[in-house]
Formats: sequence, C-alpha cells, structure tokens
Amino acid sequence: MIRSATIAAALAVAAIAAPAIAAGPFDAAIAGAWRKPADKARDQYRHPAQTLKFLGVKPGQTVVEISPGGGWYTEILAPAMKGNGRYVAALANPLASVNAAKSVENFKAKYADKAIYGDIGIGVFGKGVADIVEPGSADVVLTFRNVHNWHMGGWDQEAFNAFFKALKPGGTLGVVEHRLPEDRPDADMKKSGYMKVSHVRMLAEKAGFKLVGSSEVNANPKDSKDYPDGVWTLPPTFQKGDVDRAKYAAIGESDRMTLRFVKPKN
Repeated sequence: MIRSATIAAALAVAAIAAPAIAAGPFDAAIAGAWRKPADKARDQYRHPAQTLKFLGVKPGQTVVEISPGGGWYTEILAPAMKGNGRYVAALANPLASVNAAKSVENFKAKYADKAIYGDIGIGVFGKGVADIVEPGSADVVLTFRNVHNWHMGGWDQEAFNAFFKALKPGGTLGVVEHRLPEDRPDADMKKSGYMKVSHVRMLAEKAGFKLVGSSEVNANPKDSKDYPDGVWTLPPTFQKGDVDRAKYAAIGESDRMTLRFVKPKN
C-alpha cells in the first residue's frame, strides 16, 4: 500500500510538472465538422497549421486571401477569425463578366452561414484592379497556388503591386506556389503551372517587399515536375484521368515553395 501510494504521488507530481502542449490557433477550425473529408485528406499535402504558423497568421488580424477558389483555406481561416479579426476573400471583379459575377455569388452563398464563418469580407481582385481592399488595411495577404495563373496571363507584377498597396507597413505577404527548378527554362513557367522561386522573389521585391523567410513545409521531393500535362497531372486535378492514376497518386501533390515577405515600415 505504501509503495502504491508513493507511485501514485509521483505520477501526480509528474503530471503537474509536465509542460502543457499548446493548441494552435487554427487547430479547432482544421478539425471542424464543416470541412469535407476530401478536404481534410489534403491536409497531409497542404499542412495548414504549420503553413499558417510560418506565415505568422494569427486571430485578431485582418487577413486577405487572394482568389480562394473553392474555399479550401476559407473553411479554416474564416471560422478561426470569427469574432477575433477579419477574413477577407478577394474575389473576381463581378463587373468583369457574367461568369465572374456568378462565381462571386456562388462563393457568398456557400459561406453565408455566419454561425460557422462569421462575417466574411469581400475584396475585389483581378487584372486592372488597383485596390483589392482599402489601401493599407490588411495585416496579411495570402495567395495559395495562384501565381502561375497571373504569370501565364501576363500580369503577375501587377498582382504583387496590388498586394503591396493593400498591406499595412510591416504587413506580411505569404506565397505558396508550385516550384520549378531554377535550372529549367523560363518558358516552362508559361505552360507547366510551376514557378521559379527567383521569379516570385523578383516580383515581390520589385513591388517593394523584402523576403524574410522560406520554409520547406510544403516540399515534395517525389515531384519530378516534368509531366507533359504540367502540374495538373498530379492530384487533386489528375488531368490524365485514370491513365497512370495510381502512379501520380503515389507522388502526391506538387512540390511547393512557401515564402514570407514583409512590407517595410518605412
């Protein structure tokens, strides 16, 4: 009995002394029941908790996500910022086309549940749009796997200039993008969906940003980046359909750069 009491007392002391593992600010949203199983399955490739931590994203900030698409990150960021900060989705200019207007309305309808997502702000982003949000109002601007689209469209520098204008002095620009090896021809960036780190850095620095960090959290050494159908050969797109699907599924999603830039305070 004495021995048992001694062991129990020791375990109690150990439990008190053990440091608590702090929950990340996005853990609850990442585990949220509103996220589809298919989206959660992609966490292994997109590493949302680690990525957002590296980029310095925190509740209480005004966070602008550029071209959120179907809203993979919306379903994490908006609930986490609800009541403590602000999430803004920078969507296509609804005046640009009927399809653009329809996509904006579809996004608003999909994320209309304020009990889950809070009051999502809506910004405007696209070629020829200078002000995504009120200039100097954002703490963080985020773009995930979008830069290649603007590069292929010939207006990637314009996009980065708009990011700089949207951010407060000292604000952060976070970029995640499919990564092309530096020794590959520049022309490959126009067709493969992959971008060189040097090119993305050039765009950001020309706009006025300073690179303050890079992370390998979204790296994938299995990605050879030499597919005839470009990055879209890999999941989740599977451009080739069932042709060699198991092969590409085994590779996983693309190798990605993860870069953090800041807008200087002066």
